[in-house]
Amino acid sequence: MATALFPTPAPAEPKTLPQNVEAEAAMLGAMMIDNRLADDIVDRLEPDHFFEPVHGRIFAAIKTLRSNDMLASPVTLRPMFEADEGMRQLGGPAYLAQLTGSGAGLIGARQFATQIYDLAMLRALVTVGRTLVDRAMDTSEEVNPRAQIEQAEEELFKVAADGGSENATKTFAQATTMAVKMAERALNSGGNLSGVTTGLDSVNAKIGGMHHSDLMILAGRPGMGKTSLATNIAFNAARRWMRDMADGIKPADSVGAKVAFFSLEMSADQLATRILAEQSRISSESLRMGKISKAEFNQLAAAAAELENLPLFIDDTGGLSISALHTRVRRLMRRHGNEIGLVVVDYLQLLTGSGKSSEGNRVQEISEISRGLKTLAKDLNVPVLALSQLSRAVESREDKRPMLSDLRESGSIEQDADMVWFVFREDYYTAQREPKRPMEGDDARVFEDHAKWATDMERVYGLAELIVAKQRHGATGKVVLKFDPTITRFSDYAGY
Repeated sequence: MATALFPTPAPAEPKTLPQNVEAEAAMLGAMMIDNRLADDIVDRLEPDHFFEPVHGRIFAAIKTLRSNDMLASPVTLRPMFEADEGMRQLGGPAYLAQLTGSGAGLIGARQFATQIYDLAMLRALVTVGRTLVDRAMDTSEEVNPRAQIEQAEEELFKVAADGGSENATKTFAQATTMAVKMAERALNSGGNLSGVTTGLDSVNAKIGGMHHSDLMILAGRPGMGKTSLATNIAFNAARRWMRDMADGIKPADSVGAKVAFFSLEMSADQLATRILAEQSRISSESLRMGKISKAEFNQLAAAAAELENLPLFIDDTGGLSISALHTRVRRLMRRHGNEIGLVVVDYLQLLTGSGKSSEGNRVQEISEISRGLKTLAKDLNVPVLALSQLSRAVESREDKRPMLSDLRESGSIEQDADMVWFVFREDYYTAQREPKRPMEGDDARVFEDHAKWATDMERVYGLAELIVAKQRHGATGKVVLKFDPTITRFSDYAGY
């Protein structure tokens, strides 16, 4: 009889998922015997962490009783499981008493809790892996490998982030130590600065810098220069980081930051052109059109060489979802040793939510996006500066200064933000009100009107206001800045 050249291997026995039902039973028994153990463990685990569904329901019942300060024992739990089909298969409510029979879990209950959690994580990893394989094998729908990778990264992050509540609770001593360190950092930086610098002393004095885990919204009508201000701030923070590292300052003590800039509207080269124009003091329009002299080109080359190692990373992918943004920020964090210290998003309304929220109305989608940005800031402990459009209601008022009610499409932006800034340039609106230019033969009224307008324009030209409309850490108010439109640069205004 002929032997097959490549014999078919025997099918492998299916592997069972990682689990330890005995540890679950022993721990639940210990929790019912000693409710002090239950109080210590209930916040470490969730019902989903149990492999045996009945054990998960028993754990949930114990948690409910203890949260109401009631005794959790086989007797008090029994009525809650009289009609439980899963419990009936294990012998009925008498199974609760069996769990407390040996008392074996009293010694190692906390270790059992750790093992149950670790095994639950392994099962979650198995699920992510299987789902990833199934999606990759399914070519019936549009194939988008990058989207699948980002989705898998998001799911892996959820597995890693699960169960973080145990470390989220801090003693008052830990909290005060963190507060003192923040104050020490502000003192060492010369005062007024406990967060990441904006590079603008007047703004730093008002807000104390950009604080870790804060969501800051920078809003304004088109033409106000919000992208220019965000680019200036990102550059200033990155340059301060670069200088601090050159001076031997420890990363934890620097008030600069490595910056991730997500530009959903402008391309990376357009942003780079703005920064180079600002640093070389050459008009960005002249740069784009090539109207520069040899000397100016040398200035440009020198500025480019100086900024070659600037830790400013630009992602100009359009149409990002909020989950894809999370994934990309975490990826950058891993690549750069968790040293990304500022995230800038230009701008919020160009992000998309999950499919579910976008099927509803736009307000719900913006709410999901603003919550997602705040979650990103808190989870990764970095300040997030997100730009936002304002509604046209501003244009219908005589005073064009924005208010919180002008935030476009959702009040949740105001609710989720730790700070809301508005950028306002009066000269933009004054320029639009220019009356008829006087000509020879016009009456005196025309000359007077234009002279009055010219006086008003001279008063406001090159000035901008940063209105701090909301701030959790301090007072609201405004900061007057100087704005140079030729190189799109904001700077401190000495005359105010």
